[in-house]
Amino acid sequence: MQLIQAEVCPYAQRTHMCLLEKELAFEVIEVDLANKPDWFEEVSPYSKVPVLRDGDLRLYESTIINEYIDEVYPRPALLPSDPGDRAMARIWIDFDNVKFVPAFYRVLLAQGKDKRQHIADQLIGQMEFMESQGFAETWKGPYWFGEDISLLDLAVYPHFERLGVLEAYRGISLPQSCSRLREWLAAMHERPSAKATAHDDAYHKNAYRRYADGTASGMTAKDMRN
Repeated sequence: MQLIQAEVCPYAQRTHMCLLEKELAFEVIEVDLANKPDWFEEVSPYSKVPVLRDGDLRLYESTIINEYIDEVYPRPALLPSDPGDRAMARIWIDFDNVKFVPAFYRVLLAQGKDKRQHIADQLIGQMEFMESQGFAETWKGPYWFGEDISLLDLAVYPHFERLGVLEAYRGISLPQSCSRLREWLAAMHERPSAKATAHDDAYHKNAYRRYADGTASGMTAKDMRN
């Protein structure tokens, strides 16, 4: 297998972590998103990372890639065995993709103070919603579904690793009231797959500087402005 990625990208980090969790053999092909090679458009129709090559198969979109990996390489399982829990995992992955992640980028891209505050309020509300609705009443951690890590943890974690960006540029942090999210995030920071793919706050702040000053021009920035 080949993972075509840019290590700066949180979406690529999702899949990199998934492959590490499965302990699969794979080759990493690093792409400079500011200077994409000519062949990249042929393998990535959306001009984004990650892309997974598995034999003759070429896949893109991180959460779809990760479900494929979990189905084809089922041990260790990265979705709960209970159908209801699997459905809930997919609901929260969708929430992350459709609600939290767009707000993460839009609050960075927003240059007007009033618009920025409106999105910041939404983002804080989303974290509080995850805290109150995302974990079972009997939750004991450390991961979203308890003792076993899942595709949901891998989907949500990368942008939470980058929360320092929001604090540095927009003064937004994880609310103190979100104790379960804080405990979950601390556990994820210590996960070997997270450590192997992690960067520190300084790296992320530099990576997102152009989002914060409104000059970002990559595919994600363009999508999030729409």
